[in-house]
Amino acid sequence: MLPAPASPFPPVVSAAVEAERTDEGPRFGGQAQHLTFAAVGADYRVGVLIESPAPGKRLAPRHYHLFEEEHAYVLDGELTLLLGEERHVMKAGDYVAFPAGRPVAHSFLNSGDGPCRYLIIGERKPHDVCVYPDSNKVAVNALGSGRSVLDLSASRGYWDDESDV
Repeated sequence: MLPAPASPFPPVVSAAVEAERTDEGPRFGGQAQHLTFAAVGADYRVGVLIESPAPGKRLAPRHYHLFEEEHAYVLDGELTLLLGEERHVMKAGDYVAFPAGRPVAHSFLNSGDGPCRYLIIGERKPHDVCVYPDSNKVAVNALGSGRSVLDLSASRGYWDDESDV
């Protein structure tokens, strides 16, 4: 027996989706439109966003995910992909994939003086580890506790502070 028909989710007009703006100093800033949030809500397992870093800025530090993959497609303008130690100029129509578990950090820089936009599609798993090698941080999302950002240089030994009992 088939399940009862569900109500369809109507198409989302991206121009009508409110942009979330960020400004984190001289290196990070711009806006992002969360298309998935507008279409099906924040708890969906795939995230689709249109991101637009301000000229000369990025929206995220260089990072990589251990359990989530990401894909990006340039919609318009020109940007520089920071990929490991390499830099790649990307233009409208260019695509790149970031498979999960590959320790190659990435970030997008609006290296021009005008606007650029790209579509980013990524998994939104309940458990992930995201590594930020430039700042020696790791973000851990596990066990439904939300996201914790930890300093990798503050390491501890396995037996530290264990009692003698």
